[in-house]
Amino acid sequence: MRYILLLCFVIFNLNSADLTLDISKQVDSLPSLVIENSSGVNTTLNKRFLRSLISDMNVLSIFNVDRHSLIVDFDDTDISREARKSNYVLRFKIESLDDSSYRTEIKFFEYNKMVLQKSYTIHKENLYVFVAHAIAYDVNKVMGEESVEWMKNKVIIAKLSARNESEIVITDYTLTYQHTVIKGGLNVFPQWANKAQDAFYYTSLGGFKPTLYRLDTRTGKKRKIISSDGMMICSDVSADGEKLLLTMAPSGQPDIYLYDVRSGRYQRVTKYRGIDVSGQFMDKENIVFISNRMGYPNVFSKKIGAKSVEQMVYYGKNNVACSAHKEYIVYKSRETSNAFSPNTFNLHLISTKTDFIRRLTATGVNEFPRFSEDGSVILFIKNYKNQSSIGVVRLAYNKNYLFPLKMGKIQSLDW
Repeated sequence: MRYILLLCFVIFNLNSADLTLDISKQVDSLPSLVIENSSGVNTTLNKRFLRSLISDMNVLSIFNVDRHSLIVDFDDTDISREARKSNYVLRFKIESLDDSSYRTEIKFFEYNKMVLQKSYTIHKENLYVFVAHAIAYDVNKVMGEESVEWMKNKVIIAKLSARNESEIVITDYTLTYQHTVIKGGLNVFPQWANKAQDAFYYTSLGGFKPTLYRLDTRTGKKRKIISSDGMMICSDVSADGEKLLLTMAPSGQPDIYLYDVRSGRYQRVTKYRGIDVSGQFMDKENIVFISNRMGYPNVFSKKIGAKSVEQMVYYGKNNVACSAHKEYIVYKSRETSNAFSPNTFNLHLISTKTDFIRRLTATGVNEFPRFSEDGSVILFIKNYKNQSSIGVVRLAYNKNYLFPLKMGKIQSLDW
């Protein structure tokens, strides 16, 4: 029973600017954007692609995007009369090729002057959403904004589908593309193994001991990494892919361990008679983690190899599930304590260099935050009114976006 409670504890648990301060661009001051559609308007692919493109243009947070598209000829030299009231126009066309692949062409206009023309090819129709993400990336680059490389990354989630049943799914940040790679049994906490995103770690709870596996997505082969009594979770992978932070409980109480991928050896990082879980790399030498050493769960930091720990959060009595990027830490905190109704868990952002706290969410249960590689975006899980969604926080723009899962519940994610 103790091990089940410990597992539940974990599961449900920039540059020169200070991101803990609210930074937002006024919507009224954003330039307008309209999309011109040059594809067959009645095709299913065209409708889906248009929705994704409008969504991505909104998530860029640099345009006021018109919800309605215009129908034009792709080869027209000028933008349509209806579009001339807009500051920017994005025109696209999708066509199928003889080898069953698809080509998408775009033209991007600024005040009727074309500033970008490009084509994209995919070999499978269900990958269309990644073309939309690539287009958004290129448009954003032309606009001179901070990179949105994170848009093109794949996201991996564990999706609870039934009692003691889960699926591990590779998706995009909008949950539009979904490819199930592991099905059957209870497999949770997937973590990408490297920046190439061609392998991942996950925990299998189907055997006698919780076991960590590594699966190569190119070959489909998996191999056992390590098992442990009580608990076995890979909570983070180092930037170079050579170190893992594991939560294990070989003696009954969970602690953080550092695992070397090449040698297969590990060392104990925390030594506490209570609960230490969910380790996250701040850099090569320092980690943050969740511990109940204050009598309640809170966020602490520690230098690997040192004995001392430092409390990072002094607000709230139930702070769980954290992620770190350089000097910034995002964590989940319980905002209400009601035995007769659902409680609210919000995400908060702090800096190790200031005393400011920025609340990032407002309603529901918001959990499992994860920074993008550049630290400009936070991906998280939101559970609200019996629906599970992926949430996106654009920190510099003070904007949140939600993408709901149609069926099931998201248990954890990585990107």
